[in-house]
Amino acid sequence: MIDTLLIFLIIAPLLTAVYGTEYWRGDSLAVGVWDFMFNYVLPAIAVIVFWVYKSATPGKMALKLTIVDAKTGGQPTTGQFIIRYIGYYVSMLPLFLGIIWVGIDKRKQGFHDKLAGTVVIKSNVPEPVKFEGKA
Repeated sequence: MIDTLLIFLIIAPLLTAVYGTEYWRGDSLAVGVWDFMFNYVLPAIAVIVFWVYKSATPGKMALKLTIVDAKTGGQPTTGQFIIRYIGYYVSMLPLFLGIIWVGIDKRKQGFHDKLAGTVVIKSNVPEPVKFEGKA
């Protein structure tokens, strides 16, 4: 939800600038090339770039979660990240069952994770130590 909100805050003004406020009252799925670029291409690129360089999106980073290779626990390949992103669409098709599956699966893997061979884990980033008093 954090990532969706961030993407919306970036894309909504762009869509309004290109198509005007009428865009938000329309009932068609796609208005034009920029609509497709801002709603599908730009978010895909942004998410995959975050995954490749940070193994997480801002939402996952805020929750201290990291995407790792399910077999090795290491950094997934770019190919795995691309498959994982496409897998989100597969996960949503049967009534979001692939997303809901995260709550059922013992490793907390959705269909997108199973397809890509990834798993999301809690990061082991230690909290800073706070000292009180004189050093």
